[in-house]
Amino acid sequence: MDTKDLWRQILSEIELEISPANFATWFKNTDLREKQNDQMLISVPNIFVKEWLEDKYCKLILKTTRNHLPEIKMINYAIAIQSPAQPQIHKSEESHHAKEQLTFKESYVDPGTNLNPKYTFENFVVGAFNELAYAAGQAIIKNLGLLYNPFFVYGGVGLGKTHLIQAIGNTVKKQKTNIKIQYISAEKFFKELIEAIQHGETNLFKDKYRACNLLIVDDIQFISGKNAIQEEIFHTFNALYENNNQIIFSSDRPPAAIHNLEERVRSRFEGGLIVDINTPDFETKLAILKSKLREKNIEVKQEILEYLAKTIKDNIRELEGALNSILSRSYLFSKELTLEEVQKTLSKNIKPKKVITPKEVIQCVANFYDIPAKNLLEKTRRKEIVRARQIAMYILREDFNASLPFIGQKFGGKDHTTVLYACEKIKNEIKINERLREELKYLKEQLYNIV
Repeated sequence: MDTKDLWRQILSEIELEISPANFATWFKNTDLREKQNDQMLISVPNIFVKEWLEDKYCKLILKTTRNHLPEIKMINYAIAIQSPAQPQIHKSEESHHAKEQLTFKESYVDPGTNLNPKYTFENFVVGAFNELAYAAGQAIIKNLGLLYNPFFVYGGVGLGKTHLIQAIGNTVKKQKTNIKIQYISAEKFFKELIEAIQHGETNLFKDKYRACNLLIVDDIQFISGKNAIQEEIFHTFNALYENNNQIIFSSDRPPAAIHNLEERVRSRFEGGLIVDINTPDFETKLAILKSKLREKNIEVKQEILEYLAKTIKDNIRELEGALNSILSRSYLFSKELTLEEVQKTLSKNIKPKKVITPKEVIQCVANFYDIPAKNLLEKTRRKEIVRARQIAMYILREDFNASLPFIGQKFGGKDHTTVLYACEKIKNEIKINERLREELKYLKEQLYNIV
């Protein structure tokens, strides 16, 4: 089967998974340019389609492709043609368009390190919300393995943790070409470990990661409750640390708030520098938007940028997605959108925050402690369930000002004195238990991000 027929079959399957409008908008004029080993290159008509497919449909495309070519592990995208219709927001500079013509090689994630070359400090916007993490990263680059080891950075979804830690890796790779660097997500690390055990290749697996001069593990919270990967992380950590090799972790929560984590592993995480990345302020979000526009050599009215910065509250990834959405519409319709049109566009794509219900509080707490939500409502003296129930009661009382009888009713008719005891117990323990404070902080972040 040639590439055209193959891509036609893949598209026919993708068409069944998404709306006709989205399929026509984002998959029209795409083609399978070439296949090399375990990677494929898809040609797209412009930068907006490229970014949208990368951000929104990459997993679907990869999954569908693997139905036909199981060996494919990565999909890359390159701009093949330029539409003759140019929207007003574009600066028609040939050098810019030439720059955007990506080759197959340039769109690779580096196969030796797993680092994505697009994550650099040149396009990393520093603000009050991440300046400590940025400064720590710069210091680590200059004192690899000797300062802030391990480096543990945490924060909510879409705040730039992956960008930061990969930028550290890319900078080190550029400056020190003779050292061994590996970037990997904790989930992929776990899958590789399981495959190595199944195929009797654990020694090769251990050698691969314990020989690193710089090991970067993303989303380390994934190891929660998984004994096999915690064991391997512990020994890999020790092997690297004893040889002054740098270790970097990222997580959506601090070590103290990672549930079902062995104490010896937690102590390793807490042995270096722990830094959080907060939500960006209005000025920083404006700076991020302007930085993205400079990369694309595009201009957008200040009032539109300000509207985006005010509307998207705390997620950089969502902020970039909103910008790409309005740029895409502007490109497709060959005109610059008005503020009213931007507001209308975003209203369809951004869901408003809804009122958080007691059921959602209970479910959030149950998910965090890996307990079925229904168990929190049952009569039981099991320590882990009683503890989770007390925390849920405390959150409902302190954060939502629910009455004691109301809370008792939500937990299967508990007496108000039982609820009062639970709330007072958690309130007093917070004063002396740092881990509990971190757990509550993470739980509340999860609740307030419910949309």
